[in-house]
Amino acid sequence: MGKNLMYVAWPAFLGACLLEGFVFAFVDPQLLQWAGRPLGWSSQSVLTAAFFVFWGVGAATSGLTIVLSSPVRDR
Repeated sequence: MGKNLMYVAWPAFLGACLLEGFVFAFVDPQLLQWAGRPLGWSSQSVLTAAFFVFWGVGAATSGLTIVLSSPVRDR
């Protein structure tokens, strides 16, 4: 179980780091809007929230890979 967790968490973390750097090299967190209005968050808050969203999506896709590659048990 712990080994599978690291198979999921570590690549997702690395992917989130790369995606964070790539996205925010081109996007200014202060210019982000939600429903046509300024988001109103500090740059650090936007960067932190985006990192955890990227990490969560990466973990979900890695976890799905683990689940789909597991052998089917006979019932």
